Amino acid sequence: MNLFPGRSQRPILAAETPKGPWSGQDDEQPRNPWSVPPSSRKTTAKPTALDEFLKRTRGGGGGPGLPGGANPRALWLIGIVLLVAIWVVWTSFHQIGPQQRGIVTYFGRYSETLSSGIRMTLPAPFASVTKVDVEKVRVDDFPRDGSGENLTLTGDQNIIDLAYTVRWNIENPRDFVFQLEEPTATVRDIAESAMRAVLATTTLQDAIGAGRTTIEARVQQAMQQILDDYKSGVRVQGVSIKQASAPAALIDDFNAVTAAQQKAVGNLNNARSYAQQVIARAQGEAAAFNKQYEQYRLAPEVTRRRMYYETMEAVLARSDKTVIEPNGVAPYLALPPGRRLTDPETPAPQSQAQPQPQQGGQQ
Repeated sequence: MNLFPGRSQRPILAAETPKGPWSGQDDEQPRNPWSVPPSSRKTTAKPTALDEFLKRTRGGGGGPGLPGGANPRALWLIGIVLLVAIWVVWTSFHQIGPQQRGIVTYFGRYSETLSSGIRMTLPAPFASVTKVDVEKVRVDDFPRDGSGENLTLTGDQNIIDLAYTVRWNIENPRDFVFQLEEPTATVRDIAESAMRAVLATTTLQDAIGAGRTTIEARVQQAMQQILDDYKSGVRVQGVSIKQASAPAALIDDFNAVTAAQQKAVGNLNNARSYAQQVIARAQGEAAAFNKQYEQYRLAPEVTRRRMYYETMEAVLARSDKTVIEPNGVAPYLALPPGRRLTDPETPAPQSQAQPQPQQGGQQ
């Protein structure tokens, strides 16, 4: 059966010559295996989200997220407005801590001081807020790292190794921020200058001894005076001397001098004690003499005789005595030598020979 005239229909079940993968459209012409078959179509890649976004920004059709085909310029404008709003909120509200104060400046000029809490100012760059901790106590160590030597000259031309600390805080935050360019370094320089000025009028003994308290008070007063003259807004809390000793190279000689000074002080104290004893005894004797003089004025003869007897008793009590008859001839008594009263422990010597009594002359 021929459905289409003019064309021969091959039988459906007729055997066809198989075509290999290297055969072309016609059996007589083999094609290149690396070329694209004419009957196949190129597959187009699916556009990415970045491509869609770039297409929309170039003016392409509105996507599913842009209702009614919104203008890209409006999107950029909304983004800029949001950024500006965030910047205004971020730079206009300030949280000031309980121990802090906020120094507000408009274009670099001081405006006000903010107390603790959440405060609001104009946004940057119109306003700027500097937070200052007014309750923190700063501590400066001399020397800076706590080790090494800090040699200082005293008023009596001696050198000592001095270590001390200075404590201070901020009393007026406005002056602290605006009056000094480098307030921390300035306070340190003033502390060192005041300490050297005070020690230049202090002796070595006071610097290493009981005079430390006085030195600390004088240094604190001198520092505060200079800082007030500078209008620094700083309050000095105290000065503490931790060490005051001789340099390491002179420690042996320094200890020898210190020992000699202590010995001299001890001898001076002993001399003063002895002088006080002598003075007290002399005052007692003078008081006794005045009392005798009063008695002498009342009875001169009796007082004179009594003083004579008392003086002779005191003199004869310490000497050997021999009693003889004043007139006539008396036998000589061979009495043993008397015992000296100055040494009561020494026994009286025994007589070696008994001399014979003699008649005649007065002994």
